[in-house]
Amino acid sequence: MYQNIRHQAHQARVRQELGLKRLEINSISANMADSPVTGVPPLPPRYRFRDLILGEYASQDEDRVQVEFYVNENTFKERLQIYFIKNQRSSLRIRLFNLVIKLLSCVLYVTRACLDVDPSKAKCHDCTITPNYTWMEINWAPLVWVNRSSPITRPIWGIQVVVAIISFLETILITYLSYKGSLVQSVFNIRFLLEMINTVPFIITIFWAPLRNLFVPVFLNCWLAKSALTNMLNDLNRAMQRSQSALAQQVIILIATLLCLVFTSICGIQHFERAGKNINMFDSFWFVIVTFSTVGYGDITPELWVSKAMVIIMICVALIILPIQFEQMAFLWMERTKQGGSYSRQRAESENHVVVCATQLQTDVIMDFLNEFYAHPKLQDYFVVLLAPSELDNNLRRILSVPLWAQRVMYIQGSALKDQDLVRAKVDDAEGCFILASRNEANPAAVQASVRHSLCPVSPDFSHTLSLTVPQERCAGRRLEDEHTILRAWAVKDFAPNCPLYVQILKPENKFHVKFAEHVVCEDEFKFALLANNCLCPAMSTFITLLLHTSRGQEGQESSEEWQRIYGRCSGNEVYHIRLADSKFFGEYEGKSFTYASFHAHKKYGVALVAIGKDEVTGIKLNPGPKHIMRKGDMCFYMAITKEENSAFILAKKQHEKEKSKFSTQPRSTRTHSIIAGAGTVALELQRSRPSNASNHALLSPPHNSDKRPSIADVMETFEPEYVPIPLDEPSEDEADQHDGRGDVAVLDYVQDYPPVQPYIGYTSMVCHLMKEKVPFCCLQLNNPCQHNNFEYAHHYKWPNKSIIVAAEYATPGLYNFIVPLRSQCRPKRELNPVVFLLENLPDERFLEAICCFPMVYYMVGSINNLDDLLRAGIIHANNVVVVDKESSKAAAEDYMADSGTIVNVQTMFRLFPSTSIITELTNPANMRFMQFRAKDFQALNVAKLEKKEKEKGSNLAYMFRLPFAAGRVFSASMLDTLLYQSFVKEYMITLVRLLLGLGHTPGSGHLRSMRVTESDLWIRTYGRLYQKQCSSSCEIPIGIYRTERKPLVGMEDYFDEETRSQNSEREQLRELVKSRVKDLGLPEEHYDDLHNRRSSLSYVLINPSDDTRLELDDVIYLLRPDASVPCASTPTDPDEISLQEDGSIRPAPRNRSPENRKPQSNTEETSVKIEEETQV
Repeated sequence: MYQNIRHQAHQARVRQELGLKRLEINSISANMADSPVTGVPPLPPRYRFRDLILGEYASQDEDRVQVEFYVNENTFKERLQIYFIKNQRSSLRIRLFNLVIKLLSCVLYVTRACLDVDPSKAKCHDCTITPNYTWMEINWAPLVWVNRSSPITRPIWGIQVVVAIISFLETILITYLSYKGSLVQSVFNIRFLLEMINTVPFIITIFWAPLRNLFVPVFLNCWLAKSALTNMLNDLNRAMQRSQSALAQQVIILIATLLCLVFTSICGIQHFERAGKNINMFDSFWFVIVTFSTVGYGDITPELWVSKAMVIIMICVALIILPIQFEQMAFLWMERTKQGGSYSRQRAESENHVVVCATQLQTDVIMDFLNEFYAHPKLQDYFVVLLAPSELDNNLRRILSVPLWAQRVMYIQGSALKDQDLVRAKVDDAEGCFILASRNEANPAAVQASVRHSLCPVSPDFSHTLSLTVPQERCAGRRLEDEHTILRAWAVKDFAPNCPLYVQILKPENKFHVKFAEHVVCEDEFKFALLANNCLCPAMSTFITLLLHTSRGQEGQESSEEWQRIYGRCSGNEVYHIRLADSKFFGEYEGKSFTYASFHAHKKYGVALVAIGKDEVTGIKLNPGPKHIMRKGDMCFYMAITKEENSAFILAKKQHEKEKSKFSTQPRSTRTHSIIAGAGTVALELQRSRPSNASNHALLSPPHNSDKRPSIADVMETFEPEYVPIPLDEPSEDEADQHDGRGDVAVLDYVQDYPPVQPYIGYTSMVCHLMKEKVPFCCLQLNNPCQHNNFEYAHHYKWPNKSIIVAAEYATPGLYNFIVPLRSQCRPKRELNPVVFLLENLPDERFLEAICCFPMVYYMVGSINNLDDLLRAGIIHANNVVVVDKESSKAAAEDYMADSGTIVNVQTMFRLFPSTSIITELTNPANMRFMQFRAKDFQALNVAKLEKKEKEKGSNLAYMFRLPFAAGRVFSASMLDTLLYQSFVKEYMITLVRLLLGLGHTPGSGHLRSMRVTESDLWIRTYGRLYQKQCSSSCEIPIGIYRTERKPLVGMEDYFDEETRSQNSEREQLRELVKSRVKDLGLPEEHYDDLHNRRSSLSYVLINPSDDTRLELDDVIYLLRPDASVPCASTPTDPDEISLQEDGSIRPAPRNRSPENRKPQSNTEETSVKIEEETQV
């Protein structure tokens, strides 16, 4: 066929080229005439004519050779080997057929034995005289012969013969195909010998009838069936291309071995007792079971010695075989315990599961994940598969063995880079894959470096022992962990492209490698932005942490202290979302402005509408302002105790009498609008739309020392053109005379633009305050005089605002995210705080190139261990000192000891400068109890007891009542892990937090800022009136309060005198030490304040408090301010320009009213106000 096709092709080419024969001849002749003379003689004319006709294919066809591959498989033997042995599927079918044949032969033997009830008639076939086989007092005839001549047993003999012929031929064929040159090895094989013993006698009976009743031990085929089963399991694994459990296979083989031992014993004893008691098959089964179970009732015993020998032999065989099988199974069980099992395909298709990949499964991280993941009601039926290359530690293994987690969590030891392990975890069927980074991964070089590093004493003569270059081993651990995370993300995306990825990355410069993931959380990016916002809005780290953790707000409700109860209740607020058309909270505000909807929803339902978006992910805007009109398709994001779907609505009028006795005992009402909570459903109190006149006038009562009554305008339903915009950064009259931050009086030469240098790939640029010209590198070093200035200390710069000191080990690209929120365009120029980086290692030029465009940003090489370095950096004039956790400390031998150096250094710094606000980052949140530690601090002891109670209740935020955390003075990057976990259900959380921290921006979105309550603001009285005032004046949305209570700590009265006497001398020594160094450095001593002790105050955060929460002096209000381009209303200040509405709100009077047309206040209204004032007093 191949030759015919080639011949037809040649003919086609000939017919195609014959038409051009004349032209080609002339062309060839011309070429030959023009070609130079060579040593090769020309071809004869006949060859040249053939080449002309056939072209260039003639010579190629003559030299072409057809090559056939795999000719060795064309032989008959090779084809049989492929079918019976090599081919996986065909050999599996052959072994399955062989297993069925062997089991059939065993069934036929049992059937024949049960039908042969009279051994005395046993003799050879067609024999007239039964020979005497008595020897050694045993009649051997019943043992040699069986009855196959009866009409019932004759068909069984025929079937046995057919089975024997098939088995014999198969055995011969397999032996021939597997022959490897040694005939003795092939013949003297146990399997081959058993086949011959059980098949050859039946074949002989075909040709010699007297041997038809000869006994053949067919029951030994059970061992051949076991061998066929073992081979079939191996072929099944190869054919299905799935790695079955080796432990399950070993269990099957062990069960088969036990069955073979029991079956062999039953049939052997029953047959040998034919010459004795002639027990039946069931009695033999009873005896074998009783004997192997070591019970031995003695009701049935073998009579002949051959039967007894049979029992002894089988017991010996069992003692040899079974321990080997049990040892293999125990070994596989131990390996299974270490490596974990496999998630079955059936469960993956019928159930929902997620996969968690990590380098090392740390107990705290995994428990935080499980507690946060299963806190959501929709995820209760999900299954969690842990995939890690390391073994489980004993603590985590013990926790996962608890029934609560044992039914939900499975551990698999393996690598995400191996497809086999991903198949075991069924990642392709998973609902999501979380790839977590081990931030505490130890690096051997870093461990040695941390061992060499020792704590330095507080001494002015301290000299730096650290090198000025960044040690590569210090950051190798985190860089290596990011590399592992990136490879895992790539491997999972390649294996299961449809599986959503939730990736946790450590360093921001590696973020762009995993930008394809659905959700990415960069630790350094969020961490530094959160620490920066902590300097602008105190305790913002605590606010975000509480907002990201799932809680019902029941923490601390059994405490005797009021601040713990209200603090714990407000911590239950979370961010939820709902579409406006489906919402009962916000559905009635369709067509109204966003500000109007936010205020009235909080007033009526106690929920705070903070953002709006097109859907759950895109177009999210924080407080877009009154210009945004609510539509049906808007996605509303709000803060509440629980989501609207789990809320029931009860009128406050019905609940008033029930709660009257409860509220009458409280001096201050701190109740929220989420009062009734039970079984996951919270009943939100629906307040009456028309409060009583008494309550209205109570809100309007002016301060006693004021002649005029302050006014609060009503929140407008829609945007009105008469509203005038208030610029957010309007320069004051004397701003031009402010200092430029470098000692000279000059005009602030700042511009608003995108930074010209990107610190790393994938950074989202934000508009910031920048210098018109870049600052020289020499001027960036704080204590290095240069040709541009001769300043050595921070005091010489005479900054208009207090500075922020950041103490870090070395400059990382993540520090750039600390600068951007502090230099955002949303901040007024006159409020910018200088930033000083106190680095232990000299920064590289890339970092200096990135920060040289920002105003008032400096660095100096030093350490918080050195008192002189702190004084040079300006700690006396600093507003905040941020201590960043050292990466080298993460390589400590004991995880919880990683913060030892940081804790001791910060404690020393706090003792030296007690009035300084110090914000500390720790590796482990559990170590926050050591911050500002005092052995006999009764308040701390009470908080520790409360923390233990919350842990026993299973709270995820047991540490929330620790005073440093509540005050926002301590932070751990592990607290941000819940941001990634919550994004599985709330896909918008990462985007929302980025907008809140200033890491991203959406056109028209607002920004976070804070406002301190002064004495002039106390007339507002309550949080609800403040909500109305901010919405009506500046269109700002309040979201929380940072409260500081200045009062002596509980339980310190008895200890105060003794504590004072014991610490007077120590405090005096510290004061003299600091003042002596201040004097030696030439700094003013009057700025040093060591009398203000922050331990005498108590600070905490209230997230979305109720509208009747009283405002107190120095409360810091968290506000979401709209974009600068959003127009807001101006607040009237003249009391005659306001009018009291029927619904209790205050509305500006019409502007066209003349002074003479104004009506005086009625006597009734005055009397009502006076009565209410007296009642309230």
